[in-house]
Amino acid sequence: MRYVKWTALALLVLFVASFLHYTLPQHDVVRIVGTNTQRMDLGENTWFFSAPDTGNATTIDGNRDVKFIEAIYPNGKPMVYRNEDTGWGWPPYFKVNSFDIQAQATDLTSTEAAPKWVLVTHYGWRSQLFTIFPNAVRLKQVEGPDVTVIPWFNIFFFLMVAGIVFMAVKMWMQFRERTIDPALDDMGEAWDGVEARAVAARKGARTNVGRFRAWLRGLGQ
Repeated sequence: MRYVKWTALALLVLFVASFLHYTLPQHDVVRIVGTNTQRMDLGENTWFFSAPDTGNATTIDGNRDVKFIEAIYPNGKPMVYRNEDTGWGWPPYFKVNSFDIQAQATDLTSTEAAPKWVLVTHYGWRSQLFTIFPNAVRLKQVEGPDVTVIPWFNIFFFLMVAGIVFMAVKMWMQFRERTIDPALDDMGEAWDGVEARAVAARKGARTNVGRFRAWLRGLGQ
């Protein structure tokens, strides 16, 4: 049973960590080498794509145009971002400017000989196996590939979560101290009283039986 409990806890932690890693903003410094729009037939990977751009009609069969931003890391590895609106859906980035970001990405396109380094803020994962792409939500030109990026939002988010957890634990401890523990103590005292009365009843019963037996012996004499 202990292994089942720890396995369930580990799976829960893994799920929460994966959810946060997918949803929270991440930052890449890359060189943009191209932009394009591609018709996509979405299937099992539909969960990893946003809804159609805000203001556009939805499609029933999952076939729609998706804007992409092609980039290269400083170490030469490629990366491809999708550029889709999130609108008022999840995750709550409220992104409605995908066309503007596409134009900005096109303007920031550069070559290896004359690179323009761009800080891409995005969420999501890149998987070639499942054909999923992170969604770029913001572009900003930076001086070079070694720029220091401090994830202020993530820091604030985890501090806020830690504060909420701390307050919840404190409230639970106070609730337990003021409500549950006294109730348990009262239950324990009540049970002790019941046990005491049961012991007294047993003693009384034995005494009465003894008296009855003594009375019977007296009759026989």
